[in-house]
Amino acid sequence: MTNTTIDTTAGAPRAAVLDDAHIGDIQGALGTIKLDDTAPRTGLSAKLKTLLAIVGPGLIVMVGDNDAGAFATYGQAGQNYGTHLLWTLLLLVPVLYVNQEMVLRLGAVTGVGHARLILERFGKFWGAFSVIDLFLLNALTLVTEFIGITLATGYLGLPKAASVVLAAAIIIASAFTGSFRRFERVAIALCAASLLLVPIYFMVHPHVSQMARDFVVPNMPGGTGQLSTVMLLIIGIVGTTVAPWQLFFQQSYVIDKRITPRFMKYEKADLWIGIVVVVIGAAAMMGFTAAAFAGTHGFGQFTDAGDIATGLQAKAGRLAGVLFAIALLDASIIGAFAVSLSTAYAIGDVFGIRHSLHRGVKGAKGFYAVYAGLVATAAAIVLIPGSPLGLLTEGVQTLAGVLLPSASVFLLLLCNDKAVLGPWVNGPKTNAFTSAVVGVLVTLSIILTASVLFPDISSGAILDIMAACGIVGVLAAGYAFTRRRTGTKEDPIDRTGRDTWRMPALATLSRPTMSTARKIGMGALRTYLLIAMILVVIKIVEVALGR
Repeated sequence: MTNTTIDTTAGAPRAAVLDDAHIGDIQGALGTIKLDDTAPRTGLSAKLKTLLAIVGPGLIVMVGDNDAGAFATYGQAGQNYGTHLLWTLLLLVPVLYVNQEMVLRLGAVTGVGHARLILERFGKFWGAFSVIDLFLLNALTLVTEFIGITLATGYLGLPKAASVVLAAAIIIASAFTGSFRRFERVAIALCAASLLLVPIYFMVHPHVSQMARDFVVPNMPGGTGQLSTVMLLIIGIVGTTVAPWQLFFQQSYVIDKRITPRFMKYEKADLWIGIVVVVIGAAAMMGFTAAAFAGTHGFGQFTDAGDIATGLQAKAGRLAGVLFAIALLDASIIGAFAVSLSTAYAIGDVFGIRHSLHRGVKGAKGFYAVYAGLVATAAAIVLIPGSPLGLLTEGVQTLAGVLLPSASVFLLLLCNDKAVLGPWVNGPKTNAFTSAVVGVLVTLSIILTASVLFPDISSGAILDIMAACGIVGVLAAGYAFTRRRTGTKEDPIDRTGRDTWRMPALATLSRPTMSTARKIGMGALRTYLLIAMILVVIKIVEVALGR
């Protein structure tokens, strides 16, 4: 089935799969596939059973991204601008799919987590940056999940301290069972609970025809006078929907679930299910929030997700507010699951420690210690009296927008590494689309950084930044096209036998040679991101200190 094996003999090179717990039966929440089950799936019943066993990674990573920060961002869009920004969700669908399809491919084919691949293929310098970025952003994101928990339980009239401690205990205990299947069953149950947003939608009765129009017709509400404010919100929607932790989580979770290239089409179906669920939830939030605040004094005056529950209660009754609070609590917990796991997986990858939900606490002490430590620390920060919780939420969204281009660049490079993916490497169309996405993300990151440093930035300045980035992008595309036309023509990619192809052991692969142009480009991007991140953090601290 595979050329990847676990060799534990003395002096043997480290295998591609770093943890032997990642090899065995697929034990999903909704079914099992035996390791030696190589029978073809020909009938509808067999295909459905296989899909049910595979479902999990794509669904959890997508629904986990509709977390507390997403509730605040989508709620702000609906309360302040109605449904005029719904079109952003439709544009993000191909971005979500292409990004996550690439990482699930990397996970199934390589058996190695995202952080480890970056470290091994690009060296310690770049690997350290990627892990530091992830750890910093994930730690702050986890705090926002607990902020969401306090807002939800506060609306429900529950004591803050007890609610936070209980939620942290549930989040930790669900992963500490030593059973991948039990954890996934809890996670998928939470994913199903996210559909509580749908009945709220029907209780509030948004204007369906207006929503349908705003879904397909791009609209910039408020005109040029509010361009800077609207652009920042759009960047927030991008940052909360396409988050860096998703890449690290899904790749490692696919590996931990023991999914191989043979089941790629089922995992892609799982990803599409997750995308559909997340878009339905996001659209429902924009729709019912817009309807709840239209014509009220609260329209255009967004504060936090807790205020949305109050507005829903005023519009459609107490039940609507309660359902929203429960959905917010559910989203915060599943977000905390995913963010904590992505960090624990990455740390395990980089330091070579055992990291699998198939192992008990005694069999992977470091992995579980990182997971529990992150959750406990985030819960403690939220309980500190006077903590600038609102500022932390805004800061996380800002940093996510600033750092996202870096993660996307590494993803694109890895998916063009033939030694790593062999017959699974990207085709020309995927590369062209992903390169365009990276260009857009860099542009949005620059706009976001400029707006944080210069709060009074004008709409004209934002348009100038967009124009300058557009010119640079066109020149870069022209240069790449010219090099492709004049350079040595590459042989077509041989896709035969890819269902059983696995990456050889990492130690047997020679590190790719980077061209001078690529080194300069990556160095420039990293320098910008490092400076931007430092400046944003300084700005956030200054605001927190009241300067």
